[in-house]
Amino acid sequence: MHWINDLPGVLVQIREALQPDGLFLGAMLGGETLYELRSSLQLAETEREGGLSPHISPMTGTQDMSNLMGRAGFTMLTVDTDEVKVAYPSMWELLEDLQSMGESSAIVGRRPYIHRDTLAAASAIYKALHGNEDGSIPATFQIVYMIGWKPSPNQPKPAKRGSGEVNLKDVFETK
Repeated sequence: MHWINDLPGVLVQIREALQPDGLFLGAMLGGETLYELRSSLQLAETEREGGLSPHISPMTGTQDMSNLMGRAGFTMLTVDTDEVKVAYPSMWELLEDLQSMGESSAIVGRRPYIHRDTLAAASAIYKALHGNEDGSIPATFQIVYMIGWKPSPNQPKPAKRGSGEVNLKDVFETK
């Protein structure tokens, strides 16, 4: 889902395709994915080329995803994240893996290539800022999990404020 250009529109279409009280369960890469690579490339390119061009596709953050699902008409939302850190011997193996996965940047208007010396600088910056003690580098993949329901008259509704029969102060009171 992180490659979708019109995420709000697709979420509306998904909701419309569901039966009333139907469940949408999804997962996608989130905004913190590859933050180490992103920052290293930005620093190196700014230093070496006097400016920067995005090389990692923008991804949706957790709060944004929650807002988008609400705007698309889903109810009883749950959005959660997980981080998976993968260790690579160097930035070069990470880039090779990304290319093999088909995760090369598809940003329109970016510089078509990065100079070799800029990549070498990015690799050194990556290792210096984010490197592990064993000499490897971490690559963070943030996974955003989404759960939402298509509205239905039969759906459970939250109780009215103040309608509770037990005071939470009594439940959590320490003695």
